[in-house]
Amino acid sequence: MFTRRRGFTFIELLIVLAVIAALLASITPVAMNAIRKAKAIQVAFNLKVLAGGIQNKLLLDRELPSNISEIGRDIDTQNYGIAYTSSGGHYVIVVFTTEEVKFDTVHEILPASSDSTAIIPAGADYLAGGLQNANNATVLYRIEFDIY
Repeated sequence: MFTRRRGFTFIELLIVLAVIAALLASITPVAMNAIRKAKAIQVAFNLKVLAGGIQNKLLLDRELPSNISEIGRDIDTQNYGIAYTSSGGHYVIVVFTTEEVKFDTVHEILPASSDSTAIIPAGADYLAGGLQNANNATVLYRIEFDIY
């Protein structure tokens, strides 16, 4: 009489491994896309927070913040900077980052963003505590407003 062994055959194990590999291959691009989108959302949020923070500081106190950390306490200031000019109550503020992020994804979330440093006005000053030049900037966001 023939006795059957317990356990799985080699073929059954190979089939299970092939199914797992196929599932991983189909899930990985979706997961990577979600991670890329989350990073872009965080960068867009940080740009808006810094731009809004400096605008609010100017509107309420009529003075620039002394340091970038005054307006963005939870933002990694080693990767962000603010360039600004003012003339007769007209302010041009450009917030920028060197974070590794896909510009196209950020631009979908924040259409006013740019990847060109040409939006920084000539002779702009840089707020202390952050990046002091935009040479390696990946995303820039510009706002203009007047204070009377």
